Amino acid sequence: MTAIDKLRELSQLFTKAGIPEPTKEAATLLTETLNISSAALHASPHEIDGNTATQIDALAARRVRGEPLQYLIGHVDFWGMSIQVGKGVLIPRPETELMVEETIRIMMDAGAARQLAFTEAGPRINILDLCTGSGCIALALAKEFPQAAVYGIDKSAAALAYARKNADCNRIGNVTFIEGDLFRPLNSGLLFDCIISNPPYIRSNDISGLQKEIGHEPAEALDGGESGLDYYNEILKEAPRHLDKKGIVILEIGFDQADDVRRIAAQHGFRDIRFIKDYAGFKRIFVAKLYS
Repeated sequence: MTAIDKLRELSQLFTKAGIPEPTKEAATLLTETLNISSAALHASPHEIDGNTATQIDALAARRVRGEPLQYLIGHVDFWGMSIQVGKGVLIPRPETELMVEETIRIMMDAGAARQLAFTEAGPRINILDLCTGSGCIALALAKEFPQAAVYGIDKSAAALAYARKNADCNRIGNVTFIEGDLFRPLNSGLLFDCIISNPPYIRSNDISGLQKEIGHEPAEALDGGESGLDYYNEILKEAPRHLDKKGIVILEIGFDQADDVRRIAAQHGFRDIRFIKDYAGFKRIFVAKLYS
């Protein structure tokens, strides 16, 4: 069987299973498994031997059962990096990449206002990524600000194993990953120029109704408690003790949580609160600081 024949077969299988973009997913599964480019997949009659066909069929069956494609191929592209993912770690989303993009812009603007040069020779800055998961946010910011000391904290040992592996694979050395619950592992004297997080924010009762693909991801990376606000309450309560006077807090939030998160932030002394919309037009990124 040729790769093109297998592509047609998988496309039909995925279509019947109701998988969005079935041909695109089938092509990705094939190019990753066969280690060929998309151009090679379509341009040449690449033959698939029996053992490889069996391997592809097994992966396709897992996809039909709802396992995310990213788990099957073992990685996802994020901010120009290959981020390894698998059971026990949340898959990075486009909204989180948007948060990274906005964070870099905000920090560069803040640096210009404070006459800081964000270069390797510039002043050292401290960045904290809470609920770091795969480490994608911490690694992207460490990559963009090589003079920064970046810390990623997560209470999941499984997730941190991926984070450390991702740091090694992407050759990023200015990030430290720590196991623990939010701010608890930190030295109380360490202050941060930026505290960022994509915390769990799904309401507990809503998790069972999510897409079946999401059901394969770790529940602890999704469950934000009964209201979905548990982590925002704790992060915004504790952040003032760990934030530099000119520092910022940036959080990813649920599509309907802006008013609640604004209220929580105001209760804990934050000002200059604003939100950045995602690609669908929802207020998705919370930005605030303690001092004007």
